[in-house]
Amino acid sequence: MPEALNVGLVGYKFMGRAHSNAYLSVAKFFDTKLTPVMKAVCGRNESAVQEFAQQWGWESIETDWRELIARDDVHLIDIGSPGDTHAEIAIEAAKAGKHVFCEKPLANSLEECKRMIAAVRSTGVRHMVNFNYRKCPAVALAKQMIRAGDLGEIRHVRATYLQDWLVDPEFPMNWRLRKQSAGSGAHGDLGAHIVDLARFLVGNITEVVGEMKTFVTERPAEGDSSGLSGSAGSGGKEQVTVDDCSLFLARFADGAVGTFEATRMAPGRKNFNRLEINGSKGSLVWCFEDLNYLDYYNCDDPSHAQGFRRILATEGEHPYAGAWWPPGHMLGYDHTFVNAVADLVEGVATGENPSPCFLAGANCVSVLESVERSVATGKWESVEQVN
Repeated sequence: MPEALNVGLVGYKFMGRAHSNAYLSVAKFFDTKLTPVMKAVCGRNESAVQEFAQQWGWESIETDWRELIARDDVHLIDIGSPGDTHAEIAIEAAKAGKHVFCEKPLANSLEECKRMIAAVRSTGVRHMVNFNYRKCPAVALAKQMIRAGDLGEIRHVRATYLQDWLVDPEFPMNWRLRKQSAGSGAHGDLGAHIVDLARFLVGNITEVVGEMKTFVTERPAEGDSSGLSGSAGSGGKEQVTVDDCSLFLARFADGAVGTFEATRMAPGRKNFNRLEINGSKGSLVWCFEDLNYLDYYNCDDPSHAQGFRRILATEGEHPYAGAWWPPGHMLGYDHTFVNAVADLVEGVATGENPSPCFLAGANCVSVLESVERSVATGKWESVEQVN
């Protein structure tokens, strides 16, 4: 029997559910050297976190993350709480010798990211940031194809991440709309994902120039909220302190140029996370709303047969797909988290940092922060590369 990897989870709402499902599933589909054990989940509302623990199979609860970290029976701290908590929890977990799995963005500032990296490096614990879209088989296949030279010299990157859950001005406040907790709005929530995907597939971003805007400047005070839904409180309004949309241009280290757009106010777009990459030999297109497919155009095809071809990335030789179902039996959002946890567990077992580690998370935040700086200065800004 594989040895146990005892997990302590901080946060029990949207990401808490997704991570819990991954821990329950991973050893059933992947040949893991360690088996995650859902030892304890932590949240401030004792009755709510107790209900969550019973529903998802966590053995125990804590209401203070410091108590969770102090437990001798917890090996890994999983941080699924708002962004303003990430740095403090991760640093203390590393000091206690716990491995750390952290939701994105890694932190609300580059300075916090650097302190997190210093902490995990000083203690030698394994660390990973959850950019789960990397773990779609079609995206991982795109990485293989680009690395193999199928697109030739990369010239253009077009990245958009569009949602519509904030279109209604009567949608109530939650932590994602407060700069103090979230750091930024669509920019950090959605933009972090497309920045990471672009960096993963194409490489480092060196310069940016951008624009950000808030369309709805105040919303009904928060009542109850969970995930991307919620209800208004007893009355009153609260000021929105984050962006509703973010747009920027980017220059890549290898000469490519890119456009990035993130918004949560695009009617009809539910989770439209789309990336198009154009090279000298061809193009690749992927969109999460059709996540199992990769569209590929090859300039070397004969003229009478040219056009985008659809690759269904569910074959056994496609990344991650072989652990799941027969070809053509589609994967979904939940599978990306299971695939991520499989890489996490493998990294802890082998002693090598799983990908993406905190360094990737920090370089993503560096891009986001540089865009915000560009909005303030109205100029192109250089992006610091964290090593």
